Amino acid sequence: MAQQGSSYLDSLLNLESVRKSLVRQEDSIIFSLIERAKYPINSALYDDDDDKINKDPPAHSSASLFHFFVQESEALQAKVLPVVIRLRRRMPFSQITYHLLLLPPPDHTPVLHPPGACININEKILNLYLKTLLPLIVADGDDGNYAATAASDLNCLQALSRRIHFGKFVAEVKFRDAPEDYTPAIRAKDTEALMKLLTFESVEEMIKKRVEKKAMIFGQDVDLKESDSNGDYKVDPSIVSKLYGEWVIPLTKSVQVEYLLRRLD
Repeated sequence: MAQQGSSYLDSLLNLESVRKSLVRQEDSIIFSLIERAKYPINSALYDDDDDKINKDPPAHSSASLFHFFVQESEALQAKVLPVVIRLRRRMPFSQITYHLLLLPPPDHTPVLHPPGACININEKILNLYLKTLLPLIVADGDDGNYAATAASDLNCLQALSRRIHFGKFVAEVKFRDAPEDYTPAIRAKDTEALMKLLTFESVEEMIKKRVEKKAMIFGQDVDLKESDSNGDYKVDPSIVSKLYGEWVIPLTKSVQVEYLLRRLD
């Protein structure tokens, strides 16, 4: 049974399968951003000890309601999503322990090389999301919908994290396909050479254009009139393109390099 599971997972580790997964994840990211854009910034959600939000210690102490929501949500997910967690397809944003699992862990050998499987840059993703991306996609204001806003935030963060940390699978596929290309740079700890091997500017430009077009299509109101969009989108398509060009793609490549540096350990 374990061998069958491992064989199935290994069969998915090819560039075409990885490419299709990355394309599908674009949809998840864009839709999650559109959902978050329904709510204003709701700054009180992220402030520690904000008087606007009723907090009953020891429910979530001095942490913001946002951090409390993320921690409690991920604690529950860790109990019921052992396959996702163990495969490193979803990296946690909070410190959680993997005990009291409600479902049995997967019975197969790991796909990723163990020393690199635990790479987690969610702290950087969280900071970029809260300080840079969020102000670009939401309006100012406070509508009091803190729980729904926090849920939307977590969906965005997990979609972005899944896409960026998927770089570990991309790196594994590329290494398996051509170990002779990567091994010298890995042994030399040459991050610049590895980054050069992983960079295809024409592909990156295509991705940026594709996500911008998807944001235009997904983010417009649909009616039965045969007319073009008036340019009023739920999320600015140029921001989605910028998100990929300045953050998602560079961070994904950073994860790939870090993974490859541990591939021979």
